Amino acid sequence: MTEELERVLVRLTEPDNAVIQQATAELKQAFKDPAIIPALCAVMTGSQNPQVRQSAAVMLRMRVRKHWKKISPDHRESLKTVVLQALQQETEHTVRHSLSQLSADLVKHETPDRWPALLTLLNQSTKSNNPQDRQVGLLLLSKVVGSNPEPFKPHYKELLQLFGTVLQDLNNPTALYYCILTLTSITTFTGTEEMNLVRSLIPKLLIALKHLIQADQDQASEAMEVLDELMESEVSIIVPHIAEIVQFCLEISADVSLSDSLRVKALSCIAALIRLKNKTVLKHKLLQPILQVVFPILSAAPPPGEEDPEDEENDTDGDSENPKHFAVQVIDTMALHMPPEKLFNQLMPFTQACLSSENPYERKGGLMCMAVLAEGCADHIRTKMLSSMLQTVCSSLSDNNQVVRSAALFALGQFSEHLQPDVSKFHAELMPLLHGYLSAVNQTKIGHMTKAFYALENFLENLGQEIEPYLPTLMETMLSALNNAENFKLKELAVSAIGAIANAAKEMLLPYFPPIIESLKGFLTDTREEMRALQTQALDTLSVLARTVGKDAFSPLAAECVQLGLNLTDAVDDPDLRRCTYSLFSAVSEMSPDCLTPHLTSITTVMLLSLRSTEGVTTHLEEDKQFVLLDDDDDDEGEEGDVILDEEEESEIDDSDVAGFSVENAYIDEKEDACDALGEIAFNTGVAFQPFLESSFQQVFELSDFPHEDVRRAAFGAMGQFCRAQHKVWKENPTEANHQALHKLLQVVLPCFLEAVRQDRERQVVMAVLESMNAVIKSCQGEALQAPGRLAEISNAIKDILKKKTVCQDVGGDEADDDEQQAEYDAMLQEFAGEGIPVLASAVPAETFYPHLNDLLPLIMSKAKSSCTEADRSFSVGTIGETLHSLAGVAGGRAVAGRLSNRLLPLLVAGVRDSDAEVRNNSVYALGALAQAAGPIVASDYPMMLSLFSNLLSKESDLRVIDNLCAALCRMIMSHVEGVPLEQVFPALVARLPLKEDLEENKTIYSCLTFLYSHNPVLVVSQLRPIISAAAHLLGMKDVDNETQNSLLMLLRGLAQQHTQEFESAVMSLPDEQRNKMTIAVTQS
Repeated sequence: MTEELERVLVRLTEPDNAVIQQATAELKQAFKDPAIIPALCAVMTGSQNPQVRQSAAVMLRMRVRKHWKKISPDHRESLKTVVLQALQQETEHTVRHSLSQLSADLVKHETPDRWPALLTLLNQSTKSNNPQDRQVGLLLLSKVVGSNPEPFKPHYKELLQLFGTVLQDLNNPTALYYCILTLTSITTFTGTEEMNLVRSLIPKLLIALKHLIQADQDQASEAMEVLDELMESEVSIIVPHIAEIVQFCLEISADVSLSDSLRVKALSCIAALIRLKNKTVLKHKLLQPILQVVFPILSAAPPPGEEDPEDEENDTDGDSENPKHFAVQVIDTMALHMPPEKLFNQLMPFTQACLSSENPYERKGGLMCMAVLAEGCADHIRTKMLSSMLQTVCSSLSDNNQVVRSAALFALGQFSEHLQPDVSKFHAELMPLLHGYLSAVNQTKIGHMTKAFYALENFLENLGQEIEPYLPTLMETMLSALNNAENFKLKELAVSAIGAIANAAKEMLLPYFPPIIESLKGFLTDTREEMRALQTQALDTLSVLARTVGKDAFSPLAAECVQLGLNLTDAVDDPDLRRCTYSLFSAVSEMSPDCLTPHLTSITTVMLLSLRSTEGVTTHLEEDKQFVLLDDDDDDEGEEGDVILDEEEESEIDDSDVAGFSVENAYIDEKEDACDALGEIAFNTGVAFQPFLESSFQQVFELSDFPHEDVRRAAFGAMGQFCRAQHKVWKENPTEANHQALHKLLQVVLPCFLEAVRQDRERQVVMAVLESMNAVIKSCQGEALQAPGRLAEISNAIKDILKKKTVCQDVGGDEADDDEQQAEYDAMLQEFAGEGIPVLASAVPAETFYPHLNDLLPLIMSKAKSSCTEADRSFSVGTIGETLHSLAGVAGGRAVAGRLSNRLLPLLVAGVRDSDAEVRNNSVYALGALAQAAGPIVASDYPMMLSLFSNLLSKESDLRVIDNLCAALCRMIMSHVEGVPLEQVFPALVARLPLKEDLEENKTIYSCLTFLYSHNPVLVVSQLRPIISAAAHLLGMKDVDNETQNSLLMLLRGLAQQHTQEFESAVMSLPDEQRNKMTIAVTQS
C-alpha cells in the first residue's frame, strides 16, 4: 500500500486539476482501510520527496484530530514512536514544521505523562550542543506546549530555567523565536511560584527581541506579543521592569528603518502600559521621554508624493495600521488614563511647538493631539482652556493648507462631541465658519467635505433651541443636496446632517418634515447596490425623526416605517442595514408601540439571529489547511455511533490551529444595536413582548462575556431593561406568576451585574453596568433588594469602587501617594457608583440602609475637601443632597437625616461658600434637602442656615444657584414653617421669581405657595402682584411638567375666586398677551 500511496500523493502536487481530482478520489478510497495509518507513517519517514513527506504528516494529523477513537491502540503507539524518529532524521524545515504540529495534536490526546519519549526527546534536543538540534527541539516544544499548555504545568519551572539559557543564545535567532513563542503560550497559566522566574527573564527577553529584530522583523513582530500576554495576564510581573520596557518600545517606535507592523506593536505596547499602569509610568518619570518620541511620529510628513491615509480622497477606513495613527492613540490613552493636570503640564509645550511650526504636518499633528485630548480631559479643557483651544482651531480652519484645515475640522468635531454644553455657547463664532464650508459644497473634494460635515453634525446636534436662526439656511442647503446632488456620498452626508439638525431642532423641523420624508422614502425603496450606504443613513435619520418631531407628526407613518424596515431586512443581507432597522424599530416602539406589536415575532426572530450569528468572525487558521478536503467526509457511512461519541471533541475547529480571531466592526455594531433595541422594545411594548422575553434574555445573557466591550456594555443595558419591562408588566397585572418571573430575572441579573462591576477590565462597561443597575433599583425599588444580603452586596460594590479596589481601576500595589489627582474617567466611574447611594436610600426603609450609608458617607465626604477638583467637590455635595432627598421620602427617613445632620452641616456650609458655582448650587440644594428630610430635628440650625442664605442671595450672580436658593427656602418652609420668619423671607423669595434656569424646581416653588396659601392666605395675597407676574411666565411653558401646571392652575383659580378684587388688579398690571393667557387659564374649567 505504501508505494501506491506515495504515487497518489505525488499526483496531488501536479498543476493539473483533473489529475488532482482523480488522486483525491483514490485517496478517499484508501482512507477506508485502517492500514492507511502505518502506510502514511512509512511514506512520512521513507519518501525521498519532501512535499510527499509533508503531505503524509498533514494527513496523519487530520486523522488524529478527527478520528482518534478509530485508530487502534497499536497504531497509536507506533505513530508516537515514528513521529519522534522522523523529527530527528528530517532535514527540511517545512516537513519538520508539519511533524511538530502532528506531535502537538497527539499531545492533546496523549498527555505528556503518557508519552515519556516526547519529554526525553525535548529534554535532550533543547539542551544539545548542536544548534540545529536545539532549533528542532525548540520548534517541537513551541508546538506541543502551545497546543495544550496546561498539562505541561509541572514542567514550567524547568522550562523557564531553560528559557533563561536559550534567550542568551543570541546567534541563533530561530531558537530565540521558538523560545519566546513558548513563553507566550504558558504566560497565562503561570502561578505565583513561577512569577519570580518569569520576572527575572524580562531583561534577557528584551535583549533577545532586539537581536531577533535584526534577524527577522516578521518573526520579531509576532514574538513581541509576549509583552501583550504578560501585561494582560499578570501585569505585576513587568512593573519592576517598566522603565526598560518603555525604553525598548520607544527605540523601536522611533526607528523609521523598521517595518510599520513592528513600530505599531511597540506603540500599542506603550499605550497598553499607560492604560494598565499609568501611575507607575508617571512615578518613573516616563511621560517626558514618551512624548519626545511620539510627537515626531505623529507630526511626520508622509513619503514624497504620498498622503496620510486620512487625507486621501477616498479614505474609507480611518483606522489604518500605521505608526502615525498609533502615535495619536498613545496621546488619546494618556488623556483617558492620566490626571489632566500632570499630563497638560508636560504635553502642552510639545503641542504649542507643533501648532506654531512652518511645517503643515507639524501643525496637523498639534491639532490631532488637541482633538484626542477632548474625550479624556473634557472637564479640564472646558473649565480652564476652552476659549484658547477653540481660537486655535478657528484660525486653523482658514489655514492655507488643506491637510491642516481637515485636522481642524476633526478637532472641532471632537470638541463638539465631548466639551458640551460649553462649546455650543460659541455658536456665533463657529456657525459662519462651518457655513462657509457648506456654501462651497459642490466645489470641494468630497473627502474634505466629509470632515466638514462631521464637525457640523457634532456641533449642531447639541445646539438645542439656539439652532433656530440657522435653520432656514441649513435646511435649504441640505434639501438642495438631497434633490440635486449627483454624488451619492454627498446625499448621504446631507441625510446624516438632517438627523443631527433634528436632534437640536425637534418640533421646529416640522415645516420641513414632508419633503424630508419624501426623499427618505425614495432612498429606502431603491434596491440598487450603490444605494446601500445611503439607505443605511436614511434609516438612521428616520429613527432620529421618529423620536424628535413629536408623536402627532410621526404616528401616521409608524406602521409604514416598520414595514419598510422589515422589507429591507428581508431583501438585503447587510449588517449595517440591519443594525439601523433595529434602531428604527426601537424608536417606533417609543412613539407608537401598537404599530410594532403585530410584527414582534418577525422582528425578534431577525434580532436574535443577529445576536447568535458568528458571521464576520474570522478565524485565522495556521498554514497547512489545504488538505482538509480529503478528510472531511471520508468514512462516516454506517458508523454513526462513533461519530456521536466523538461529537464532543470534533464539533468545531480545533483551537490549536487557530492563530487568532478577528471580528468585523459592522457585526459588532449589529450585535450592540440589536441588544439596545431589544431592551427598549421589551420595555415599551410591555405585555405584548412577554412571549419573547425568555428567549431574548437567554441570548443577551450569553453576550455578557463577549470579547468586545461595546457588545458586553449593550448586553448589560438590555438585561436591565428586561427586568424593568417585567416589573412594569407585574405592576399592570399583579399576578403571582408575573411576580415570580420578575424575581427569577432579578436573581440572575443582579449577581451578574455585581460580578461585572468587580471583574470587568473596561471602565466603560462597568459604568454601563452601574447605570443599568441603578435604573433597575429605581424601577423595582425594594423588590430588587429582597434577596438576603443583596443590599449589602450592592453597597459593598459601591464601596469598592469608591476605594478603587475593582479590576478596572488599575489594582496593584503601586498606588502613588498623591491620591487626589486621577484621570477624569476614573472620577466619572466613581460618580456612577455614587449615584447608586441615593437610589438605594429611596428603595428601602431608612433604618435598613443606615448601617451601609454610615460606611459609604466618609468616602463621599472625603471628596469635598478644598484640595479636590471642582468636579469631585460637586459630586460629593451633589450625592449627599440626592441622598437626603431620598431619605425625605422613606419610612424612618426623618430620624436618620437628623442623626446625620451634625456630620453633614459643616461640609455643606463650606460648600455654599465655595468658589465654584456648581459646588455652591449643589450645596444649597443639599441644605434644603436636609431641612426637608430632618424638619424640626434641625430647627436649632434654621437661624444659621437662613443667615447663610441671606448672605449668599445678596451677592450671588449665578442664576441656577439663585433658583436653587429659592427652592431650598421653600423646602425649609414646608418642612418646619415655625422656624422661618415669613414676613422677611417670603417677599425676598417671591422677588426672585420666576425661576430662570432650574425649571424643575418650579414644582417645589408652587407646592410651597399652595401650602402657604392654605396656611397663611393673607401673606400670599400681600405679595399677589409678583406671584401673578411669575405665574404668567409659567403658563403653558413646554419645560414645565403637567403636575406643576395643574397645581399652579388650582392655586390661581382659588385666588381668583376668594380674592377676586386683588387678583383682578394684579392681572391688570400684566402685559396684554400675558393678561389674556391668564384670564383664559383661570376661566377654563
